[in-house]
Amino acid sequence: MALISLKSLGVTMSASLFANLDLTIGTGDRLGIVAANGRGKSTLLKCLTGGIEPTSGDITRTRGLRVGHVEQSVAQALLTRTFRQVVADALPSEQAESEMWRVDVVLDSLDVPEPMRERPMRALSGGWQRLALIARVWVTDPDVLLLDEPTNHLDLVRISQLETWLNTLPREVPVVIASHDRAFLDATTNRTLFLRPEQSPVFALPYSRARQALDEVDASTERKFQRDMKVAQQLRRQAAKLNNIGINSGSDLLTVKTKQLNLRAEKLEEAAAPAHREKSAGAIKLANRGTHAKVLITLDDAAVETPDGTPLFRTGKRHICQGDRIVLLGRNGVGKSRFVTLIRNAIVEPDTVPNVKVTPSTVLGYSDQALSGISGDDTPLMLVSRRYDVGEQRARSLLAGAGVVIEMQEKKIGALSGGQKARLMMLALRLANPNFYLLDEPTNHLDIDGQEALEAELLAHQASCVLASHDRSFIRAIGNRFWLIEKRRLTEVEDPEDFFRSVAEGAG
Repeated sequence: MALISLKSLGVTMSASLFANLDLTIGTGDRLGIVAANGRGKSTLLKCLTGGIEPTSGDITRTRGLRVGHVEQSVAQALLTRTFRQVVADALPSEQAESEMWRVDVVLDSLDVPEPMRERPMRALSGGWQRLALIARVWVTDPDVLLLDEPTNHLDLVRISQLETWLNTLPREVPVVIASHDRAFLDATTNRTLFLRPEQSPVFALPYSRARQALDEVDASTERKFQRDMKVAQQLRRQAAKLNNIGINSGSDLLTVKTKQLNLRAEKLEEAAAPAHREKSAGAIKLANRGTHAKVLITLDDAAVETPDGTPLFRTGKRHICQGDRIVLLGRNGVGKSRFVTLIRNAIVEPDTVPNVKVTPSTVLGYSDQALSGISGDDTPLMLVSRRYDVGEQRARSLLAGAGVVIEMQEKKIGALSGGQKARLMMLALRLANPNFYLLDEPTNHLDIDGQEALEAELLAHQASCVLASHDRSFIRAIGNRFWLIEKRRLTEVEDPEDFFRSVAEGAG
């Protein structure tokens, strides 16, 4: 049963975000929406709620339909409220007293611990804030659930928990998910919409299989386009020959035939549709200056501790070698970020970290979750031109190539979008020309194209790296060694799948 129907829907802002979109959303649907950063996913969700009027086309909703929309950001007014209050506030006033039990049912279904329920939103991590927003919408008992980037800030445990929760929701409630998390989309969706400016294909498949089908459609479209253009060229060559013969012979029949051939060529060229080319949000390119050293870092049972000196684990005897792409696995709080900090300190301040030896030729490229390497007080132009001494014109060209347009280059970095900041950070890493990358959640804020570009660059440059990530698709694509931190020990494991399974089973 269709609850929402879209007919020839389109939204144009400075350019077309999407157009000619025909779509129905009904019982049993778990729809994933995929597009690059800034290409209309959030806008489409707001159209579904009625919050934004489309530029063209129509939206039909079932009478009385309750649409629950979980947005990306937390409203300022909610930050002083506790987790429980944020959820309870969403109940209609006439239900607030008699149906407060609904709040506890939702919080129980999301496994929110009792102490967490009484903390103010301001004191919660980004992940817990996301769950509060989801609970706040779900308690209103919506007929359709819309989720905008629901895995932002969630660790693997919470992502698995959210997957389990979504997969146990009543099937009569359709769910629409806008996300860049490929593994999450595969686990939670059964349809995929690829949002495009002209025609937006929909496949009755989860993301990875839908992406394969889309690539095949695009390849077929491109082959047909090339064939049609080749036939059109042949027709024009034939017309030119006939035209010359007609002029020399004075034949009216040949003149008519020439016009017919040119008309056929024009119709073919007008109807021929080239395959869609996704407009890049900014190139991601890395570098690897290389080194003759085989071993970059030696860990001789180094101690990893909290900032106040509480022991977390010891590393044992380990070597980080050229060509290693080591992924750190472990649940939140086991010490992954502290280990990353230990390695960074050992490289930046040689011989200051006990039991960690760094080869002198090691040159670091470092990015943390907060992208603290790029200051919000700088402008992108100042950052690149001054830090890397490339000159203003070269800096402007590099920034434009990375997706920071001219009008944003002299604004504070804090004004950039998350995707632009992430690409600026990748540019900074490239200009540092390292031979060892230390990356903490590098796919945060990157769209799927950006994630795939980062994967391709790390592999193409055979970059040595240690990284921490909650992105399962990225981990699987990049890692060739896996270090698991568990029960105060660091051990090397063959692959990440057992860890992923243990997290999913714990969440279930």
